[in-house]
Amino acid sequence: MHETQINTLPVPGAQLHYEVRGSGPLLLMIPGAPADAGALAALAAVLADRYTVVSYDQRGFSRSPLTGAPRDQDVPTFTDDAHLLLGALGDEPAYVLGNSGGALTGLELAARHPGQVRGLLVHEPPIPEILPERAHWRAKFQEVYDTYREHGPGPAMQKFVATVEGDDAAAPSMPDFSSLPPEALEMMGRIQGNLDLFLGHVLLPVLRYEPDIAALRSGPVPIVVGAGTASPAGVPLLSARSLADGLGTKTVEFPGDHQGLATDAAACAAIVHDTFARMGEVGGS
Repeated sequence: MHETQINTLPVPGAQLHYEVRGSGPLLLMIPGAPADAGALAALAAVLADRYTVVSYDQRGFSRSPLTGAPRDQDVPTFTDDAHLLLGALGDEPAYVLGNSGGALTGLELAARHPGQVRGLLVHEPPIPEILPERAHWRAKFQEVYDTYREHGPGPAMQKFVATVEGDDAAAPSMPDFSSLPPEALEMMGRIQGNLDLFLGHVLLPVLRYEPDIAALRSGPVPIVVGAGTASPAGVPLLSARSLADGLGTKTVEFPGDHQGLATDAAACAAIVHDTFARMGEVGGS
């Protein structure tokens, strides 16, 4: 079991909470909103045997408070934070793993600061702007935002989950809270506290992001796109496939659905390491 070092980095407009585990090549893990580094903690713990794993709460969420009044936060702003965090960690380029919305930060980081990224793995990045029905998805997510403004975070999150997962997704089952470990319950409490910022100031700016796929394809950073084998045909899975097509690659399959990195950490860690090993910089198993 590796000791976890807890640190704080001041950045313009926020204080970033970040955690460091393990030893080896640097690996930056970026969670999607409204979750935080806790969503990837189990995966980080497994990968710490091979990497110096750095995970963090993106600005405004959980333990990374904003230093001013809440305002819209977009992918370039989140990317500025990742750039500053990697700079604070030293000159070594990092492997980067971005999950869900955190994958968009990874894509922008690879585009704007390729010298900091040794290799990028993005797991189910939600990018409705690259889908054929982008106008449809814009209207759907606007409905989520309008629901939040009119009825609050609870109904808005229900609409958000239904919109993201698509019409063919099975109804989500109620989790057995009694079986969750204390750290998971603590994270769920933090996520509840993140919903107002997420729905009011992050949802629409982030989901209007469109990466420069042609530039990423021709750029120096190797990029691999992951997709869950059990994911419904909603925005994250459709986006992953579309992004991979644009990059001229195929998706790498991960167990589970959109939450697979959290629910099957051991199996996913093996795929993550194998993916980076195939990029030619990390030794095989």
